[in-house]
Amino acid sequence: MGQGTLTAVAEPKYWHLRTVLLRTMDAEFSTGQVMPNERELSARFGVARATLRQALDQLELEGRLVRRRGIGTLVAAPRVGIPVGDRESGRAGSARGQEWKVVDCTTATASAALARTLGIAEGEQVHTVRRLRIVQGVTVAAESLHVPAAGLPHLAVVVDENDRARGVLRQLERLGVDGESRSVELGVAESAEAALLERPPGTPVLVVTTQYAAAGRLAAVGVATYRADTCKLTFGESGAAVQVAAPAAATAAS
Repeated sequence: MGQGTLTAVAEPKYWHLRTVLLRTMDAEFSTGQVMPNERELSARFGVARATLRQALDQLELEGRLVRRRGIGTLVAAPRVGIPVGDRESGRAGSARGQEWKVVDCTTATASAALARTLGIAEGEQVHTVRRLRIVQGVTVAAESLHVPAAGLPHLAVVVDENDRARGVLRQLERLGVDGESRSVELGVAESAEAALLERPPGTPVLVVTTQYAAAGRLAAVGVATYRADTCKLTFGESGAAVQVAAPAAATAAS
């Protein structure tokens, strides 16, 4: 096999400008400060308005800038550290010390994909609790918790979705969750999650999938979609931060 050569790829103008803007922001601006308008920035850096907008859009996507109607473009605050662990992340059935808001609770037959995830037969009944995680008044995540109905035989039949959701969480806690496994991947918000997070579809997100085990079997699976532009996730008792920057183009979450 012959030796290959790497061909240098020219850096797009907007990406170079993004780097220059980051250095300028770090050196001259503080959190919450309003940036100069597009006309001033274009003149200062000698670029076309279209190139500038691309760079600003990228920085907004990464959570470094925030646009406010009637105010302008502001330097965003640093990402909020969000603990993701047994107690901190809102362990299935227990939201003590956390701000979780139930959106709805449904019971339906499992699709082929969900059945494979839960290790059950396609068509079996599954309870799904959707809820929001709110930190400092801001919605930072939308979670779907899937629990096979067969695992909660004593769940009372109720009509009100909030009561049903509380019942599912209580019954799951009574099972005695004795093990968890967790994975994190980059993705983009699909329409449903984007609406809950009040962000445009395609917004970069961190998808945290948690499997809960009880009595040696899989009891539930939670899929939480966190805003990558405002969050950094922390794991373990030490609270060590794992920060994943929002990519320019994230792959779709499975």
